[in-house]
Amino acid sequence: MANRPVRSSLVVAVLTAPVLLLGTATAVAASPGRQLTIETVSNPRPALVSGGQVLVKVVAPERARVSVSDNGHDVTSSFRAQPDGSLLGLVTGLRDGANELSARTSGPGRDQRASLRVTNHPITGPVFSGAQQRPFYCETQAFGLPAASQPLCSAPTRVSYQYKTTAGVFAPLADPATRPADLATATVGGRAVPYVVRVERGTIDRAVYEIAALHDGTPSPVAPDKSWNGKLVYTFGGGCNAGYHQGNSTGGVVNDLFLAQGYAVASSTLNVLDNNCSPIISAEAAMMVKEHFIETYGPVAHTIGWGGSGGAIQQYDIAENYPGVVDGIIPGVSFPDPLSVGGPVSDCRLLNRYFAGPGASFTAAQKQAVAGFPTYDTCVSWDQTFASRATATDSCNAAIPVAARWDPVTNPRGVKCNSNEQLVNQVGRDPRTGFVRSTLDTTGVQYGLAALTAGTITAAQFTDLNAAIGGLDYTGKPVAQRTAADPKALDAVYADDILNSASQGLRETPIIDQRTDLDLAGFGNDIHTTEWSYVLRQRLLRANGTAANQVIIENHATGAEAAAASVYELDAMDRWLTAIDADGSHRSRQQKVLANRPRDLGDGCYLSAASRVTEKLTYPASGQCGALYPVAANTRLVAGEGLALDVLKCRLKPLNFRDYPVAFTAADQKRLRAAFPGGVCDYGRPGVGQRAPRGTWLSY
Repeated sequence: MANRPVRSSLVVAVLTAPVLLLGTATAVAASPGRQLTIETVSNPRPALVSGGQVLVKVVAPERARVSVSDNGHDVTSSFRAQPDGSLLGLVTGLRDGANELSARTSGPGRDQRASLRVTNHPITGPVFSGAQQRPFYCETQAFGLPAASQPLCSAPTRVSYQYKTTAGVFAPLADPATRPADLATATVGGRAVPYVVRVERGTIDRAVYEIAALHDGTPSPVAPDKSWNGKLVYTFGGGCNAGYHQGNSTGGVVNDLFLAQGYAVASSTLNVLDNNCSPIISAEAAMMVKEHFIETYGPVAHTIGWGGSGGAIQQYDIAENYPGVVDGIIPGVSFPDPLSVGGPVSDCRLLNRYFAGPGASFTAAQKQAVAGFPTYDTCVSWDQTFASRATATDSCNAAIPVAARWDPVTNPRGVKCNSNEQLVNQVGRDPRTGFVRSTLDTTGVQYGLAALTAGTITAAQFTDLNAAIGGLDYTGKPVAQRTAADPKALDAVYADDILNSASQGLRETPIIDQRTDLDLAGFGNDIHTTEWSYVLRQRLLRANGTAANQVIIENHATGAEAAAASVYELDAMDRWLTAIDADGSHRSRQQKVLANRPRDLGDGCYLSAASRVTEKLTYPASGQCGALYPVAANTRLVAGEGLALDVLKCRLKPLNFRDYPVAFTAADQKRLRAAFPGGVCDYGRPGVGQRAPRGTWLSY
């Protein structure tokens, strides 16, 4: 959705004439007979405008004299005629809350009027994400900005310049008007332009934002710089953590892949999931930064999302729940959402504890079969890198003072670094514990079920594993009891599509899932396993009957292949979106997405940097790509859950020993009944609380 505006056309009288006039300025001739409309461009949702300004478009009949006002104040002089015959103007000085924008054409018997209510929010936010975290530790100085103060962490905007040298590196440039002898050129629209980059940094929505674009003059929203190709790449960073700090990194904006082709690039610290594990807050920050970008540079043809791991989560979740922030997405080494991943991550912590104790006799092959990953080392890595995010303080960022952190005795109101903290506005806080309600659940989960069925582990081992594995308490500490999810949290995450159903915005979003293979290729312990790309595909298929809008392309983890894949995927996505933008048919957005996918774009894999195979990718893997890039499972798939992996807490069925291909001793049967007093998971039914989401663009 490329800046789809909300229009108002409250017409008093129809006027048709051949020339459009703004005051005394004549615009390019436009289509006859059209009615007067006024719409917001920098944010297509007038109720969600921020920062006290908004880029506005007015379309009027030809030969009409047009005036525009903001809350009764004439702002006509801010508007400039555009090549398509419309008028574009940056309206500033909006007050917080409701504002009335009006346009009027005048002439004897020819009056038309159109108005639009715009609701402005502070540049510090929030707009729709709800109450902001406090305390909130500032990190503006990491970006060369002045020190800032809690809780808003605001700092003045600064602009600097860089240039790309003929040696292929970026260097600072004090004066953008100078042309160093070693200045390289970029090619935009077939035209060579100086490779000078304007980098803007400031604070929006309490985050530090960055914008980079080629520079060939002062940016203007009504007369765009010709060195800009009119398109935006929005980058997202990885990880997943509790927040409470501003962050010292963004998704990165000084990127030659994008800038060399004329793309502008934007990101913010709240678009790094390790600074903020809330796709909702990330969506808000991206919306506000993009709005500011358009108010600085002008309308965007389309916005492409880019980033891996947690950056992929944000793209998938923002496209699903806040469609239009990004128009097409290129998620790398993807996961569908934070909550889906939480089950296997916590499972790995429990399995590591079990295999280090009562399960020490399990062989390496047996441990791998229980975990499902290509190698059990992946489970070890999950435990070492991300299981701490379910604890109270083990993952606290260094920006959070130790004295401010939670302690059950000395500081029970302190900062909790559990990643669920970012979802408090959606799921609430448990009044008994003070912790955010959790969706983690292991009740009824039969660990190692597929390994038992395959004969890799014995009935006795299966019994001991499930009897002894235990669970995690609300502080993330291993305990003997299985973990139980909070019912209110389950209801909320399904209703609000925080557990990504792929049934809303994603159904009409072009997706190129960029799967760099890290399963075994020289790594052996990487957490970014390939099955997650197919998890999201399964959700698309089940929700929409097709996943044709998602293309998966696999490549080896080499610099050459990764670079080749990135170049191709960016170009393919741009061609895809450009074709959709040009599709003037009456087809639905989803139909346009499916109909306009480039003919050369499809599932496939790289054999080398110079050779790409196009073939349908499947789970389980098959074909030439399947042989080169095998796909494994994870703990929940081994336990019997379906590929969609969208059951956070399963419904239970009675434990029936006739369901197993092996015989259990009387003692083992007794232990399993004790381990599963309410029964075992019935994955043939929807999960507890599972339901269709209640809609997009939810506000908290």
